[in-house]
Amino acid sequence: MAIFRVEGGHRLKGELTPQGAKNEALQILSAVLLTREKMIVNNVPDILDVRKLIELLVRLGVKAKKLDVCDDGSAGCISHSWEFCAKDIDMDFVHSREFCNISSALRGSVMLVGPLLTRFGFANMPKPGGDKIGRRRLDTHLIGLEKLGARLVFNGELSSIELSASRLDGCYMLLDEASVTGTANIVMAAVLAKGKTTIYNAACEPYLQQLCNMLNRMGAKISGIGSNLLYIEGVDSLGGTTHTILPDMIEVGSFIGLAAMTASEITIKDVAYGQLGIIPDQFRRLGITVERRGDDIFIPAHENYQIESFMDGSIMTISDAPWPGLTPDLLSVFLVTATQAKGSVLIHQKMFESRLFFVDKLIDMGAQIILCDPHRATIIGHNREFCLRGTKMASPDIRAGIALLIAAMSAKGVSVIENIEQIDRGYQNIDGRLNALGAKIERI
Repeated sequence: MAIFRVEGGHRLKGELTPQGAKNEALQILSAVLLTREKMIVNNVPDILDVRKLIELLVRLGVKAKKLDVCDDGSAGCISHSWEFCAKDIDMDFVHSREFCNISSALRGSVMLVGPLLTRFGFANMPKPGGDKIGRRRLDTHLIGLEKLGARLVFNGELSSIELSASRLDGCYMLLDEASVTGTANIVMAAVLAKGKTTIYNAACEPYLQQLCNMLNRMGAKISGIGSNLLYIEGVDSLGGTTHTILPDMIEVGSFIGLAAMTASEITIKDVAYGQLGIIPDQFRRLGITVERRGDDIFIPAHENYQIESFMDGSIMTISDAPWPGLTPDLLSVFLVTATQAKGSVLIHQKMFESRLFFVDKLIDMGAQIILCDPHRATIIGHNREFCLRGTKMASPDIRAGIALLIAAMSAKGVSVIENIEQIDRGYQNIDGRLNALGAKIERI
C-alpha cells in the first residue's frame, strides 16, 4: 500500500490544468454500451476508478483503444482520448460471479445497469463499493428502472439484484431524490424504451447535461436538458459520436483551496468557467480572491483571508445542495481551507452522514474545529497565527483525502498520509503535478 510523505510549508507557483471530470467520465463510459458503433471520448482522466471501469468494459467485450494523437494530428503525445466499440457483448459474463466481484469493488459500475438492461434485456447489480461516507442507497435507480418495466429478483448466491425485461416502456416518474447517478441510469435506459418517458425531480448537474447532449448526438430524443424535468422519446437504436469530457469542477475547487491554504500564486487553466456554478462565489465567501481571466482562474498569494458574515451579522454557513447548489464533493476542501482563515464558519454536510468524520485528523494537527454532529462542523480559523502540525493519518475517501493532502502541504513539519489509493481514485498524478509547482510530496 502506497503512502505520501509530505513536507509542509512550501509555497507553490505556476499553472495547473484540471483533468477530465471523474463523475462525468463514469457516466459517459457506461453509455458506450448503448450502441454497436464506434465512440470516441476525449479528455478521459487517467485515474483509478476510470481505469477499473474501462477494464470492466473490456471484460464485457467492448473493444477499447487508447488514442495517443495530438490536436494537430501528429503522433507521440497523450491526448487522453479513447475509442470504444461495444458491438459484441458477452452477456454470459454479466451473469457470472466474476462480474459481480469486479463490479462490487467499483461504485461507478452501477451505471452499467441502465445500458445493459435497455439494450440486452438483463443487468446484474451487486452492492457497489466506493467511498465510505455513509449510506448511499440505490432505491432511486431501482424504482425508476422498475417503473420502466424491469423485473427485480435478488440472487442470494451472488448477493446481487438481477434486472430483466423483454422490453422497457416509457412512463411518468417523480424521483424521490435528485440523484445524479440515478437520473443518468434511468435516462440511459429510457432512450431505447418504447414511447415517452417523463422524469420529474431529475438531477441537472453539468455532467448529466453532457450525457444527455451526447445521447442526442447519437440519435436520442431528450428535451428539458438543464432542468429538473426531462422528456425522452424512445428510439430504436443509437449511433456513434465523439464526445469531450468537461474539466473536473471538483479538482478546480481543490486547487483554489490549496492555493489559499499554502499562500501560493496559482493559475488554473481551461476550467470551463461557465459550468462551475456557485463554486467561485462560495470560495469568495471565505475571503479568497478568485479572479477570472478568460476561461482561466488566477489565485494570488494570500497572506490572510477573512470569512464573510451574513448581512445580519450571523456566522457564515456553507452547505451542500443539489445543482445548482454547492456540490457535496467540495465541502471537505472548504472545511480545511477555513482552518487558516480569519473568522468562523459552519460547514453543513446534508447529503452524506459520515463525510465529516475525518476532521479528527485535522484536530490532531491543531485545527480548531467543533464537530457538532455527523452533518455539521464549526471551524474557528487560525488566521495563520498558528500553523497546523505535521502528523500521520489515513485517507478515508477521495475528497477527505485531498483535504488532508492540502492540510499536510500547509502544515509545519512532515506528514504521512496512508491509503492514498483513495486519492488516486479521483486525482490524476496529483503528486507529480503539485511537485512541478514546488510541493514536496514523496510517494513511497
